[in-house]
Amino acid sequence: MSPVPVGGPALFVGTDTAYVALVRPELDPADPGVRHAAEQAGVDPEEFAGAGDVWAVMVEDDGEGDGFELPGVRDAEPADFAERLRAELAAASAPGAAPGPFTVDGGAVLRLHARPAGEGAYAFTAHVTPPDDGTSEPRTVETGPVPTAELLADLDAFLGSLAS
Repeated sequence: MSPVPVGGPALFVGTDTAYVALVRPELDPADPGVRHAAEQAGVDPEEFAGAGDVWAVMVEDDGEGDGFELPGVRDAEPADFAERLRAELAAASAPGAAPGPFTVDGGAVLRLHARPAGEGAYAFTAHVTPPDDGTSEPRTVETGPVPTAELLADLDAFLGSLAS
């Protein structure tokens, strides 16, 4: 369910046109910003390439996109969020379980409300509050139905990428 390639660990919750994502982009040595930084540091751009260490939140809502960095966030925080979301989805999709709404709180920046959206799917309302940078505004993104099995597989892949 990854509509935008980022190269590093990424968790997208939603559809191609309405989603929220936690990403830790990989630095591309061909990126002009990376090339400039490498030049300033007197090293090859390839030395700057690879996994970045700054997490970001990206949102998209019918063509309106935004994103912001999360300075100081360690891998454990997105992993904890993903593990709690996975636990809620797994419990709701267990044999004999009655799917119901639930909320996963990702701290001051992200809160995700889930509600059943047909057989084997959930729709999400993501409340995203950027750090106070003077320009970014809080956003609410409503996704369409997301198949539970696909999201569980994405969560497993995301958690696996953090473990390696």
